Amino acid sequence: MKTENITIDGRECRIDSRENAGVILIQAADINSLEHMDKLTAELDKRTGIQYTLVSFAVKEWNNELSPWEAAAVFGKDGFGGGAEETLAFVTGSLLPYIREHHSADIPLIIGGYSLAALFSLWAVYKTDTFSACAAASPSVWFPGWPDFINGNKPSAGCIYLSLGDREEKVKNPVMSAVGDNIRSLSAALDKDGIRCILEWNEGNHFKDVSMRCAKAFAWCMEQII
Repeated sequence: MKTENITIDGRECRIDSRENAGVILIQAADINSLEHMDKLTAELDKRTGIQYTLVSFAVKEWNNELSPWEAAAVFGKDGFGGGAEETLAFVTGSLLPYIREHHSADIPLIIGGYSLAALFSLWAVYKTDTFSACAAASPSVWFPGWPDFINGNKPSAGCIYLSLGDREEKVKNPVMSAVGDNIRSLSAALDKDGIRCILEWNEGNHFKDVSMRCAKAFAWCMEQII
C-alpha cells in the first residue's frame, strides 16, 4: 500500500493506493482522523481481496460541509449550513480529475462514509451519476427533510449499502430517534426502485466500531460491482 498526503484546491487529502486497483473508494473524513486511515484499510483487507485505492478528503466544518441543506441545530448549538453542494463540486471537479490523471483513468467509483459523511454520500448519488455504488455506514437519515427528499427521487448508483447500530434509534433526542424508521423507509424505497440494497444492523450505539462498520460497507459494495 502506498500512502500519499497531498493538498488539492486547499483541502487536505490522503490517498492509499495499490497497484492494479480495481475500484476507487471516496470518503469524507474529519480533518483530525486522516492519520487513522490505517485502521480502515486493515479492516478492509480482512474482508476483501479486491485491490482498491482509498481516497479520503478532509472536512473541517462537519455540520456545514456535509449537510445537503440548511437546518436548525438538532444537538448542541451548531446548526447545519447546507454546504454539501460545494463539497460535491470539489469531489467531482477537483478531486476526481486528479485521481483519474495520477492513479486510475477508468475504474468504478464508490462513495461512502460514516454518520453525516454517509448522508452526504447518499445525497451525492441522488445528485450525480458519477458513482457506481454508495457505502453508507450509520448514515444520519434522521436529518430534517430527508424523507421528503427521497420521496419521488431515485439515486443513480446501482447498489447501496445501509447500516445502523441497533441502539441508535433508542436515543432520547426526538429528531435523531427517527433514524430507525427513516432508514427502513429508505431501504424499502430503494428496493422498490430496483436498486441492489442491503440494510445491516450492527450491535451498539452510533459510536461503536466505526472503522469496522465502514469497512463492511465498502467491502460489500466492492463485491457487488467487481
